[in-house]
Amino acid sequence: MIGGTVLATVAAATVAVSLASASQYGASGAAADHAVFVQGNELTGNIIHVFARDDQGKLKPAGSYATGGKGGDQVDAPTDSLASQGSLVYDDASGTLLAVNAGSGTLTSFRAEGTELKNRQVVSTGGKFPSSIAVRGKVAYVMNAGGEGSVQGFRITRKGLVPMRGSYRSLGLDNEDVPRFDTSPGEVEITPDGRSLVVTTKGNNTVEVFPLKSNGLPAVAEPVVNKSAGNVPFAISFDSSGSRMLVAEAEKSTVTVYKVKHNGKLKVLQQPLASGQEVLCWLERAGNYFYGGNTGNSTVTGYRMDKHGRLALTNEVGLATPPSSKSQGVIDIAVTKDAKFVYVQNATSGTVDGFRVEKNGSLTKVTTAKGLPAFAESGMEGIAAM
Repeated sequence: MIGGTVLATVAAATVAVSLASASQYGASGAAADHAVFVQGNELTGNIIHVFARDDQGKLKPAGSYATGGKGGDQVDAPTDSLASQGSLVYDDASGTLLAVNAGSGTLTSFRAEGTELKNRQVVSTGGKFPSSIAVRGKVAYVMNAGGEGSVQGFRITRKGLVPMRGSYRSLGLDNEDVPRFDTSPGEVEITPDGRSLVVTTKGNNTVEVFPLKSNGLPAVAEPVVNKSAGNVPFAISFDSSGSRMLVAEAEKSTVTVYKVKHNGKLKVLQQPLASGQEVLCWLERAGNYFYGGNTGNSTVTGYRMDKHGRLALTNEVGLATPPSSKSQGVIDIAVTKDAKFVYVQNATSGTVDGFRVEKNGSLTKVTTAKGLPAFAESGMEGIAAM
């Protein structure tokens, strides 16, 4: 349970500040509500780079907005500074864009109106090196990767984010304040039914579950620890029914399908499925297809789930689109709400590739956004689409 001192710190550090924006460009030819957001994760000042998206999926720069916090870089990170999925999240129901500031221990929220970001608010996460966010309904949780690791809940209200008293839970890890990329937790997610909070821990090879009460608070003091079916569990996704959870495992680029029981235990529905690619870390759903980012060889894998819940590769070679020498360091992935377009961050190249989803699950490239922060001392990580 969170102590009174920590709660006071979180509440006291909740500050609303005026929106800082710059570099506004026109968005001619793009629908008013079509946008792609990219988190620059700049160490000197985190910036959200906004792109207008037209009906063909092409991107055009539409502005940049300071989050009011600093980006971060995990120790020995090879291409992905935050080593996580879900560091930038758009919630369609509330129109809220949430971004972590790993270097500041804060979380930023914006009101997203098309390509415009308004009403910036910065709140403390109550921990070190926040790197992932989960939203379900009016509840949001942030995962802190540094130190012992932790999760902290917030309510999404008309006035912004409000810390949930009694939501803080430790993950019991043994990291420095700035963690190693291979021992930090990979993602936090809330199951579609809102009854469980799930965290992957890469170094411990566990998938940890906090059963939730109806008010969104954890029902237990410590997580229910499940041994991962595949090594180095990283990203989490759910099928269209919400009853099956998919976990991407980096060691052998596998995906395991689980059922999350209400007591926090996991049931393996399908053993780890290998793609033949290298270092699968990110996984997002587009309709009945899933797309995985393989940072080891800069490829994107396609998966198909049938009506019986059986997962398979979309083709024999495990590639949804041919690899490109101009698109290196594949990391995070975003999918539009209508599941027609997939956007992939290329950390080494400092670009974002946009793809159209074809009927057979293959991807056809339609656009490339350039000039984003490429991985060096740090680099961009986090992408969301609307």
